Amino acid sequence: MARIAVIGAGTGAMAAAARLAVAGHRVVVYERTATYGGALGRFERDGFSFDTGPGLLPLPAVWRDLFVKTGKEPLESCVELVQVDPSVRHVFADGTEVALPNASRAGVLAALDAALGADAGRRWGDFLVRARETWDRTRRPLLEEPLWPNWEVLAEREPYPAVPHKRLLRTRRAGTLAEVGAWELRDARLAALLESHALAHGLDPRTAPANAAVLPYMEYAFGMWYVRGGGLRELARAVYERCLARRVEFRFGAEVTGIVEKDGRVAGVELAEGGVAEAEFVVAGVAPGVLERLCGGSPVRGDGEVPARRDGASRLTVLLALRGGRPPGTAHRTVVHAEDREAELDALFGPASRAPERPTVTVLRPDDPALVPDADHEAVTVTSVVPAGGGASAEEAEEYEVHAGRLVRAAERAVPGLRDRILWQEVRTPADVAAATGVADGAVPAPALAAAGGRLLHPANGTRTQGLFTVGGWSHPGGGLPHAGMSGALVAGLVVEGPQFRGSQ
Repeated sequence: MARIAVIGAGTGAMAAAARLAVAGHRVVVYERTATYGGALGRFERDGFSFDTGPGLLPLPAVWRDLFVKTGKEPLESCVELVQVDPSVRHVFADGTEVALPNASRAGVLAALDAALGADAGRRWGDFLVRARETWDRTRRPLLEEPLWPNWEVLAEREPYPAVPHKRLLRTRRAGTLAEVGAWELRDARLAALLESHALAHGLDPRTAPANAAVLPYMEYAFGMWYVRGGGLRELARAVYERCLARRVEFRFGAEVTGIVEKDGRVAGVELAEGGVAEAEFVVAGVAPGVLERLCGGSPVRGDGEVPARRDGASRLTVLLALRGGRPPGTAHRTVVHAEDREAELDALFGPASRAPERPTVTVLRPDDPALVPDADHEAVTVTSVVPAGGGASAEEAEEYEVHAGRLVRAAERAVPGLRDRILWQEVRTPADVAAATGVADGAVPAPALAAAGGRLLHPANGTRTQGLFTVGGWSHPGGGLPHAGMSGALVAGLVVEGPQFRGSQ
């Protein structure tokens, strides 16, 4: 039995902790804040409750696997996991609307044909076939296996089977997600639908590789899920309680200030309160800059490894307490597309990045009595991508208050009369994301993607220091709840089985 110190109580770190405890190790989690969950936070006021991180769960099989492998109670015995239907409603720039059924390929294609015209469903269906092939090619190396030592193979090959396209007397194949939309979908609204999946992860579809097609594929193949009875924060609670049941020890308000190394191997962690907690293994669920600081500024990765990513967009979130109940038949999630997508992308990803004046927004309207004081009120969350950083100073906070007004105005296209129903609102800026996650600028990591020279891969879970592993969104396989859960599984496998571990079977 080894002593294992886990730094941080995010979902990926807790997933690793639970699996390691089941393997017979003594696991202690050191969390600098007063609670668990990392990005899966909760804000409560006046009987209203809101998720402050992700509001929906894709690919729940990852978390079902965690609960199966760590105890007799399955996930559904610990939380009420429900599919949302429709999966999403889209409101396009030209006013066209379409509601897409959850995990129903035939239903999605029929809805697209009815809303966008004959042949729209066929083009989207053909795209999903190619996206599935991409998923089949990348699922194991990018989600279920430790990062390959010869990761350059993943960096060089574009796994998306793009359709040949004649352009200016030349035959070309789409290399970016935007090109897939323009050349293969050939409808501005279908292209906007496709690109919104990249934008939701803070990626510019004009530079995101074509294999980002796996992002919409995950949603349409496996559905989108919600945890009824309190939202996604309840998933974090269930994972935390599973850790406690497996005798994982949590120490909240315990900041780790250094990682102790002896003869090239970890020996423990230094604590702000004083002293050293000895450990044979350390699992760090922190951002790259924090990890380097904990290692005294010495290199964490070896030469020739995937470099640590430090880029990423953030989120601006407006929590709205509304008078008036949720109308029957309301879609759980609505994406309201920007009127000028190119201007939005230029603002977000241009040289002088800034919050766009007319953003794409996601509106979440859960059908969940646990979120409201009574049936005559509604809790609504409006979210948009913004550049990382900002919100800490009074001036920056004021600017975000102005931008929050833009989000609410955009959301009114999905919720008529929205502004007249607002009792109060709470604005969550990148500075709030930073406070919850420990990432200095509040950046939110994107999932790992192949091709693009490796710039969208994340570093391996192992480090150059023996016994030191990294978990969570800033290491392989990157950001997103499914990826966080898999990072926990990969780290546990590497600790228990050693370098020969090759992933789940």
